[in-house]
Order: sequence, then C-alpha cells, then structure tokens
Amino acid sequence: MKGLGIHIRLLLAAVILISAATFTLGYMGINITREFVNSRFEERILFLARYLALNSELGILIGQKAMLERLAGNLLAEKDVVTVTIIGENDEILANASKNVSGDISIVEVPVIIQKTKGFPWGMVSEKDKNIIGKVKITYSTEGIKKLMKTMSIRFLWLSLGLAGLCVFIFYFISRSLVAPVSRLAAAARQVAEGDMKIRVEPGNLPETRELALAFNAMLDSLETSQAALKRANKEMITQNTLARMGKFSLMIAHEVKNPLAIIKSSLDILKKKIEKASENTMILYIEDEISRLNKLIEDFLLFAKPAVPNFRQVDLNNMLKGQILRFEVQLNGSSLDIQTSIPQYPCYTEADPDLMMRAIGNILKNAAEANDYNGYIDVNVFCENKHWILNIGDQGTGIDGKNIEKIFDPFFTTRSKGTGLGLAFVSQVIKSHQGKVWAENRKGEPGALFCIKLPLRTEIT
Repeated sequence: MKGLGIHIRLLLAAVILISAATFTLGYMGINITREFVNSRFEERILFLARYLALNSELGILIGQKAMLERLAGNLLAEKDVVTVTIIGENDEILANASKNVSGDISIVEVPVIIQKTKGFPWGMVSEKDKNIIGKVKITYSTEGIKKLMKTMSIRFLWLSLGLAGLCVFIFYFISRSLVAPVSRLAAAARQVAEGDMKIRVEPGNLPETRELALAFNAMLDSLETSQAALKRANKEMITQNTLARMGKFSLMIAHEVKNPLAIIKSSLDILKKKIEKASENTMILYIEDEISRLNKLIEDFLLFAKPAVPNFRQVDLNNMLKGQILRFEVQLNGSSLDIQTSIPQYPCYTEADPDLMMRAIGNILKNAAEANDYNGYIDVNVFCENKHWILNIGDQGTGIDGKNIEKIFDPFFTTRSKGTGLGLAFVSQVIKSHQGKVWAENRKGEPGALFCIKLPLRTEIT
C-alpha cells in the first residue's frame, strides 16, 4: 500500500465498498424474494387443496367415484401438481390422478369436513358439530419455483455486477479529476526545483484545488520577485564595488599624472616664448592638443571618481535648459549644426542642482553633436506629464546598436576611439542623484538616437 497513489487508493476503496454494499443488498434481496415467492406458492397449492376438499364433500357422501376422479383430473391440469388423491373416511382411496414431473416433491393434505347443521343454516357452527369424512392429498413439484429463483438470482447477480462496474467507472473519473490538480502541482514543483521559475499552474474548477493552485502561483510570483530583487541587489553591489575600486584607482592615476602634466604645460609655455612663430609650429600645436586632451581626461576621471554632492535649490528647469542650449550654441560657432527646440514658455520648478544638471545635459548635447558630425540638426523637446519634467534630445546619427542600449550608461563603455566612456555614466549618476530616470533608444521612423530624461516635479506648474 505504501507505493500506491491517492488515485489508486481511492479507486480500490470505492471498489471494495461498492462491491460489498451491492452484494450484501443483493443477497438480502434474493433471500427476501425467495421467502416471498415460496410462501405465495405454498398458499396457492393449499388453496387448491381446500377448494378440492370442498368440492369433494358431496362425492364422498354419495360414493360417486367418477365425479371424484373428474375433480382430481381437473386439478391435475394445474402446473406443478404431480399427484391428486381423494381418500375416504376409512383411508380408502376414492380417486387418484398423477403425472410425471421431475424434481423435488412436497405434499399437502387437507381434511374433507361435513358440518352438522341445527336450525338455521347460517347459524354459528362449533368444532364438535364438524365431522371429517375424508381427506385430500396433493403432491406437487418445487422444481419450477427453484428454476424461477435461480433465474432471478442470476439476473440479480448480473445487475449487481453492472451497477458495481458503473459506479467504479464513474468514481474513476471523479477520483481522477480530484487527483489531476495535485499531480499538476507536483509536476510544477519538480520543474521549479529544476530552475524553471516561469511555470504556473492552471487553477482548475474545484474550489479547494483552485485555491491551492492560486496559492502556489502566488508563492512562485513572490519567489520570482524576490530572486529578481536579489539579482538586482547583487548586480548593484558588484557594480558599486567595481566602481569604487575603479574610482580609487582613477583618482590615484589622475593625481599622479596631473602634476607632471602641469610641469609639461609650463615648460611648453616657456619654450613657446623662445621659438619664433610658435603658433605656426605644427609640433607645438600637436603637443598642446594632446596636453589639453589629457587634462580633459583627468578632469573626467576626477569628476566621476569623486562625484560632487548635489546642492539642491528651486530651479526652473525650462529656463535652465534654455540657458544651457545658448551656451552650447556658442561652442558650436562656425559649425553647420542647428538645434531645434520645443520648450514650454511656462516655468517648471523643482529642487535640483543646476550646475550638475547643466553638465549632464551638456554631455548629451555634445554626444548628439558628435553623432551628427556637427551637421544637420538636433531636436530638443520638453513637456510635463503626471508631475514629471520630460526632456527628449534626438540626433540624426546612425543610432545605437541594439546590444549596446543596456550598456550605454555603464562607466568606461564607449564605441568611439577617443571616448572615455564617462560622459553618459556621469549623466546617469547626476539624474539618479535627483531621483530621476535617463534612458536611450533609437528614433522611430527616422535615423538617429533619442536620449530621454525624466525628473519629478516638486512644485506645481503655475
């Protein structure tokens, strides 16, 4: 029994109970029917014997054997009657009729009584006024009744077997519907144990198993959410540790390089004073460009490795953006790049550090200009929605490779040969410090990338 499942156990229990109940009821029913049929059969034979005794009274009194023989022959025509004998007062046989019938034999005797009447014939007759003048003896066969009972027993047996089979068939499907949800839960649990957290169980129709399936699915949802949160936390912790180590290393390198670079820059300035037409000397221009690039690189390292603490104050973001675009356009003096803006005229106030925000937006504008190769135009679009300030900056470049979209804000990730990979990482750092969100995507229906910034507004629009 230990190896049997719920379905088999329920089925066996049903078979045993249904069979026991069916055969017990069948056995009792057959016995009751047999007693009833036997009783009615014996009563019928006794009735025939009394009827013959009553009709034989006159024949016995006047000694008419022919009449008695006729009465005995008539009764012999009844089915199951084997022998009919009419006996006189002195036990002499007055009439006898018989036929051949096989099987068990039973006998019934009934006396022939004549009544002594006194006065009115309808008066009461006592036992002493009765006179026995003979008797009637009927021998009958019980074979017919036994065959009838055997036929009934066989039919009842087949009927019981049929009912038991039907009950087992119905109970099989009922028990199967009960066990199926549990089996599905067990299969789902095995798949979860193998690492498949996406699987869910169909609730089913039964209230109990439906509630169990819903609880199981809710447990999986909670487990999946917890695992995702744990993965994010681990990833964030690993990223923070990596950034901390890289920041410490960058800070050390920057300090070690910055001082020698300052000495090189000072020495170059002294040499330029001793060289005629230094501004036309190609080698000197190369050295100045490289010194400037190295100095910018060091500043980026220092800025990212040791981020400034935001100095929050109330700022009109639309006005701040307009100022930043004017400054950037000054830097584009001489290029054919155009900046097309759509900025609401009404103010959008929030608590922000305008210096950090302008640097972050400047980095995105610079990336867009480089993606455009300083030609064409850049779209700057601003709108407010659900108490958020949303800025979209789109370029006309080649867009972002799909596999790089998730990594584009990671520190030191760049697809450009001269890029440091810190510009967009700085943007992400600043926007996160303002409880905002920044993301990048490719423009729909036209070439280029779209950078989006979403900041919460902490002051109602006026």
